[in-house]
Amino acid sequence: MDAAAVSHLHDLLAGLPGPDQAAGAAVRARATDILRPAGALARLDDLAAWVAEWQGTPTPAVRRPAALIFAADHGVAAAGVSAYPTEVTAAMLAAYEARRSTITAFAAVAGATVRAVDVGVGRPTADFRVEAALSPERLGDCVEAGVAAVEALDADLLVLGEMGIGNTTAAAAVSAAVLGGDPADWVGRGTGVDDDGLTRKRDAVAAATARIAGTTDPLEVLRQVGGAELVAIAAATAAARHRGIPVLLDGYVVTAAVLPLHAAAPAALAHCRLGHCSAEPGHRRLAAHLGLDPLLDLGMRLGEGSGAMAAVPLVAMACAGVTDVPTFAEWFGPAPE
Repeated sequence: MDAAAVSHLHDLLAGLPGPDQAAGAAVRARATDILRPAGALARLDDLAAWVAEWQGTPTPAVRRPAALIFAADHGVAAAGVSAYPTEVTAAMLAAYEARRSTITAFAAVAGATVRAVDVGVGRPTADFRVEAALSPERLGDCVEAGVAAVEALDADLLVLGEMGIGNTTAAAAVSAAVLGGDPADWVGRGTGVDDDGLTRKRDAVAAATARIAGTTDPLEVLRQVGGAELVAIAAATAAARHRGIPVLLDGYVVTAAVLPLHAAAPAALAHCRLGHCSAEPGHRRLAAHLGLDPLLDLGMRLGEGSGAMAAVPLVAMACAGVTDVPTFAEWFGPAPE
């Protein structure tokens, strides 16, 4: 294993800024006196305080939400782990570029911008059953792509999503390699594989985790059995932290992509919330391990950032419910002496 290969990711985890505790405390204090029964919107008030901590202001708001969708192909798809051929990744990307994809439709309703970043469509990673998914050089390119995409944003809330046939297999491999247990327990049906396809997925994940047994660096795990879009997502997550942008994570693939960040630096995901919990059984297990309570739980399994984008209006409402509603003192005036 090449420790230097993942130095790019380790560098991003150095010197991560913390939350603005004063801003969060101000929002929580205001929420206790808001013009409604105490605790009536407790979870939404907590969400608003979280946004305040990472935006660094006692008046949090979601006015410029954005989504970054990273797309790539996977060598392990050759093992028959998906119900669809790898060419579908390119078709999904084309639908996005024509503004006819689900994520673009959802983003239009949420008032969000969305950009898809191609980090490997038509250029699959190596088959991680038998060799590292990404070379050190390609990993570096994916890290740079993720960071550059975030640095180009003008956003106050970021949704992260993905496109890539075969990437739930990569998500399962990363999860199993980092957290252990029976590899089969991390494998779901993804795009809808039949029983034979499910067996092939389980076999692929078992082979990958056996090949890298003993690897202790979770970021090296991501290089070995992840994928190009997973690495870019991890880098984008860390880059958003450095810019003070709160992040909504999408489904299983996105959550698995950031799992190694948490394993390497337990506070690395403090600026992240889980937009939704997907239908993949491994996603719920990951959410529990990371202590991320999903904002939505609708059994969605599309990807593209669609589930997290569906939660954007909820986050905006949580902020408005604290900042735009008067306190009792503001509405009734100060209490008589």
